[in-house]
Amino acid sequence: MPETKYEHIQTKQTLNRVKEERMPFNWSINPYRGCAHGCSFCYARAFQSFIGRGAEDEFQHHIVLKDNAPEALEAQLSRLARKFGQDIEAMRRHVGEVTIGTATDPYQPIEAKSELTRECLKLLAKYRIRTSITTRSPLVLRDLDILTQMSDISVNISLNTLDVGIIRNIEPATPHPEIRLETVQQLTRHGIYAGIFAAPVLPLLTDSEESLEALLGAAKRHGARFAMVSLLRLSKDVKSWYLATLRTCYPELVPAYTRLYGQSHYADRQYIDRFKMMSAALLHKYGLSGVPGGGEPASYTGSQPMDSLSPKEYSLSGQDLGSDINSESSSGPDLNRRIPKPTAGVTQAEIQLEAEQLSFDF
Repeated sequence: MPETKYEHIQTKQTLNRVKEERMPFNWSINPYRGCAHGCSFCYARAFQSFIGRGAEDEFQHHIVLKDNAPEALEAQLSRLARKFGQDIEAMRRHVGEVTIGTATDPYQPIEAKSELTRECLKLLAKYRIRTSITTRSPLVLRDLDILTQMSDISVNISLNTLDVGIIRNIEPATPHPEIRLETVQQLTRHGIYAGIFAAPVLPLLTDSEESLEALLGAAKRHGARFAMVSLLRLSKDVKSWYLATLRTCYPELVPAYTRLYGQSHYADRQYIDRFKMMSAALLHKYGLSGVPGGGEPASYTGSQPMDSLSPKEYSLSGQDLGSDINSESSSGPDLNRRIPKPTAGVTQAEIQLEAEQLSFDF
């Protein structure tokens, strides 16, 4: 196993405009580059080529920390506040939603020590910015003292299967699925709008109706307010790494993936349409909105079998589904004891605008 290298850099800006019109948010924050979780399917691996790095082991074992991310964010938000004459509500409407964790997990292990995400959260709370967080880690519970004071916050826990064997093969350094479900439960108990991102669903591994229903049912029992389901997308750089993982762990699936994806980033259109109908039916069954912001999932108009593209011999996701889910599970209080404490609890002054801290004697 390669030793993980940590590189410290300075960034010019923390808040980055999202130019893709299809995205439901306007800005993104990624305090790190690279991710120690090592998910073989991660689309962010493709971003490595933009900076002359590889999408393979380097993505997992070369983690870049943007040491001044909080300071750069403070500078950006204070400039925006001045632009709007300190009308924070007008500024808030202009900014829209900021998503933390679009190209890296903001709560990967190094965050326990560096607290870069935590410091950025304080500033988003201070300027009342609508915020969403996407993570696989229960470390987000460390920051409940901040999250519970944010008026417009949602947390998306990424979890695409309850099958521990698949998780250990495909995303080797991520938390156990039961711990992720308990994280959703604790977030919602504290009034945080939280749910799961069943993303990406992996064809021939986690795409069976039984697998997805088990996942959505468990999410509902743990208090998830929403669930978003999306299929695996394989860009060129990611495809080579993901298929290499399959050759090691599930070599019998490689020919089927070659047929299903061909030269495209996306699976076969007929397969996608059938999967969408099946997943929409399950979202409807469990009363889970298909989007974090609420709303109804796509209507279900019928069913078609997926057997033609998911031959029984490849349906691994149904084997011992969740049979060892409790092997690393812990009760809520035990999970809390395992979460690192922040260096210092948040103070009101840290998340309150200076003008609002003024007091007058009458």
